[in-house]
Amino acid sequence: MTLNRPLAFLSLLAWSASVLADLSLLVVIEPTSRQDAFSLSAANLEAGLGAALKQQATLTKSDDLSDAMRATRSGGYDVFIAPAQVAASALSHGYELIGSTDKPEQYVLVGKKAMASAAALRGGRIYLPQQDSIYTYMARGMLNSAGLSLRDLRSVAYERYPQAGLVSVNLGASDATVIRLGDWEAWSKDYPGVARVLATSTPVPGGFSVVIKKDLSSDVRAKAAKWFATVSDSSGLRPVTIRPQLSEYKSVAELGTFTPTSLPGVKVVNASEVRQLIASGAVFVDTRTEKEFKAKRVPQAVFAPYVEKSLKDVVFDVKVDDFSALDKVDKSKPTIFACNGAECWKSYKASKFALGRGFTQVYWFRGGLPEWEAARQPVAKD
Repeated sequence: MTLNRPLAFLSLLAWSASVLADLSLLVVIEPTSRQDAFSLSAANLEAGLGAALKQQATLTKSDDLSDAMRATRSGGYDVFIAPAQVAASALSHGYELIGSTDKPEQYVLVGKKAMASAAALRGGRIYLPQQDSIYTYMARGMLNSAGLSLRDLRSVAYERYPQAGLVSVNLGASDATVIRLGDWEAWSKDYPGVARVLATSTPVPGGFSVVIKKDLSSDVRAKAAKWFATVSDSSGLRPVTIRPQLSEYKSVAELGTFTPTSLPGVKVVNASEVRQLIASGAVFVDTRTEKEFKAKRVPQAVFAPYVEKSLKDVVFDVKVDDFSALDKVDKSKPTIFACNGAECWKSYKASKFALGRGFTQVYWFRGGLPEWEAARQPVAKD
């Protein structure tokens, strides 16, 4: 076989450049854990990882989570050493997981003893430790699951220290706060009967998570993973030996952007239940656009588009939306609303709107067409 020498030479140059290029790392400090910034040694991290990879490693520290989130979307760094919410964003934009330093942990929404549920927080006051913190992510998720938004609250106090939220509730300055489950369990033993758990989050990867660009060579990724698993104490970073479930990061990424998992007054159904309901005479309403409906749909679907202009939030302004298409649907029949899955708010809003219009049997197919197809159900096309 004849070797194309110019092409081979260029390939060699490209390979050499990729090997010798600096490996860029961003350490992202959770706003509520600034002490972590002081324990990490940038010099030792750079030297240790650089030696393991035989190339220069350059590390930057930041406590600006908004900038860090933008960097995950643009691929601004080769490696992120960051809290779960930043790592979750990176995993959706071309990165893969090496692991985390700590076991997954849960968070709890804690309220005054007199409160029966998270829904009782409507019009109340909540203490949260900074807008970009993992605590606020958890708060949004747990409130959304109860059909609430931060906008439903009378006041939201963003402060610095998570544990101070429990003191605030104890003193009556706040009605609720969010805290790590372990911190709550310790505090509630010292102050029994003062507050109660209103909601509990799903598990969240603990400590620092480490993610690396997928398009780096397999050799670099493998060596980096090995080094992080055995990182020395002098770096100030605990060994990255925990391998959380990717679903845990997905859950974090969805908070505040995906639809809630429940809707009061409406039954959330899966693909199997939808199939049974349709067979029993229920009306399946597709709230997507005409273009989407024609391209692919559930065979028995009725086209009734929800024209959405309001914010994607549990507290949305229905007055700016147009769902006049609902007028052609029989209110007396069980009705299923669906669109393009958990990220699509049209069917959520349509379900809530239908309740206010006198529909008594409302079903919400949150998984929508993606779940229908994943369940290997038939689809129709024009």
